[in-house]
Amino acid sequence: MTNCAVTNPAHRDSDAGTTAGIVARALVVLGLLYLFLAGVSMLERGINTLGSDVQDSLFDNVSNPLVGLLVGVLATVLVQSSSVTTATIVTLVGSGVLTVDEAVPMIMGANIGTTVTNTLASLGHVRKGSEFERAFAAATVHDFFNILAVAIFLPLELATGFLSSSAEWLAEKLVGTSGAEWDSPIKEVVEYPVNWLTDIFEALGASGNVLAGLLIISALVLIFTSLAFITKNMRALIADRIEQTLNRVLGSGGGVTAMFVGLLVTVAVQSSSITTSILVPLAGAGILKLENAYPVTLGANVGTTITALLASLATGEPTALTVALTHTLFNVAGIALLYPIPPLRVIPLKLARGLSRAASENTSVVLFYVVTMFVVIPVVGIAVLR
Repeated sequence: MTNCAVTNPAHRDSDAGTTAGIVARALVVLGLLYLFLAGVSMLERGINTLGSDVQDSLFDNVSNPLVGLLVGVLATVLVQSSSVTTATIVTLVGSGVLTVDEAVPMIMGANIGTTVTNTLASLGHVRKGSEFERAFAAATVHDFFNILAVAIFLPLELATGFLSSSAEWLAEKLVGTSGAEWDSPIKEVVEYPVNWLTDIFEALGASGNVLAGLLIISALVLIFTSLAFITKNMRALIADRIEQTLNRVLGSGGGVTAMFVGLLVTVAVQSSSITTSILVPLAGAGILKLENAYPVTLGANVGTTITALLASLATGEPTALTVALTHTLFNVAGIALLYPIPPLRVIPLKLARGLSRAASENTSVVLFYVVTMFVVIPVVGIAVLR
């Protein structure tokens, strides 16, 4: 009697369905990425349509680097996404509203503002004593690293321009030009829906600043929505794999490897907040030590810069690419300076542990920290310095 392997039809259909679902979701992500780039191009068109007087009033005194820094922090806190903030900044540079020098502090501020999400995520453990202490430390180590990096590199950049000049050199090598608009194939493709929507608004009688306002609002809705759904779909595709990989790699304590995991996961899900927020419950449960979670946040900082790089492709402007590359170089430089040197590496760890101990003893410390750091200082600073 011959034994034949029989495949269960239901199992085969299930596998096919799963594969088809993955392919369908991946195609949805590609479509959403196209809409995101179209939104960036639409935002540039709307800003360029605004009169120069309106542009000047919107960004008055942003040339003050401290104001730019605080605007970047507050904008990112409000939209809960550094990706949206940096994409918008890149678009403003591409449209000529902001200069590279004005944009760099805003980009650095976005790095600080994005840390509020995982800090808030740690509050889910607030009534669990030592678990909250571990979770809050894992969240705020990201805050302190970014604050320390800005404190070091913003003055250096203002004094020497080493980040922006390096990024400008690299942009020239990549696009093969200096100063002139470069022929981005992506820009040409994503302008079709922009032209279509512009024609519709004009047919309805919109012109001048009204047309500009409609384009800007439509662009922001498109950018917000597409990024939100990209993140949702990518997380659904690889969420289980993310947690399995983080547990396996980070549990072994590999610093450089953990950075690459943080980078790759963030590029995949288009959100550093998701990457860093995953660490919070793992640290709170005691699965990960703070030292093992720490390098993932550094990799996530680099991975989140991909959004600005993509946005620069939709503008076709070397200055926009320069700002996007400055964002990447800033985060890489922060890692290169602060992580390899033990006395510097432990500063964010010590600060995070100290704050988390105080927060576990008195939960009002948490409210004071979050409101002061992410709301009061930016709002008051902008009001006073402007």
